[in-house]
Amino acid sequence: MEERKRAVPASRLADGLGHRGHDRPFREALARPGMSLICEFKRKSPSAGEIAPGVELSDQVGAYEEGGAAALSVLTDETHFQGRLEDLAAARESCSLPILRKDFVVDRYQLLEAAVSGADAVLLIAGVLDDGQLSSFQAEAIELDLDCLVEVHDASDLERTLETGAEVIGINNRDLDSGVVDVGTTYELITDVPAGKIVVSESGISTREELIELERVGVDAALIGEALMRAGDPASKVSELAGRDATSEHFLP
Repeated sequence: MEERKRAVPASRLADGLGHRGHDRPFREALARPGMSLICEFKRKSPSAGEIAPGVELSDQVGAYEEGGAAALSVLTDETHFQGRLEDLAAARESCSLPILRKDFVVDRYQLLEAAVSGADAVLLIAGVLDDGQLSSFQAEAIELDLDCLVEVHDASDLERTLETGAEVIGINNRDLDSGVVDVGTTYELITDVPAGKIVVSESGISTREELIELERVGVDAALIGEALMRAGDPASKVSELAGRDATSEHFLP
């Protein structure tokens, strides 16, 4: 990031904001009735290694949209996920879904990058940001017309996040220290989320049955990556998870 800041100063990068294109509201896409799916494109992860060699981004995100995804998540971290910033623009050209830039945001410059590159929302991880950053980054994102998915991992993260007034809260079921995934984390933390917030469950979700149970306790959306990246037919997998009748636009209960 520091290298990018030296190569393209923030003042020059901001010149590209006028060419962003039409809005694709991320929060609104998750607030629609029923369980919304945020479908993720990622080539690799620290826990799973290389996930889907040879899969083309344009084909994958197009399949997600065809299957009924509400929004798209794109990994742009290069070191751990083999992502790249340019994937945001490529994804925007390949589908009409709102796009989340999923990365480790630690500097305002990354918010500016996200807006200029075609993202509609950014991920803010409460566990790696202090209180000042958590609040200021959300305020600065609003100025850039970006929504924020604020990710929490435990009760302390959630308490700090709620104090900032965050509207979209992601509960990550993966323990950051051990790497262990437990969907029970969502069930535990959602009881302390006040009404009116959008709640997203992240990590470890791969079946329609899991989504039905999560929706039953008040979860609005789920972020799913690896299960979709490994699917032979991602459009059908998204339809299956969404409870969508493959012969129509009808979504099943």
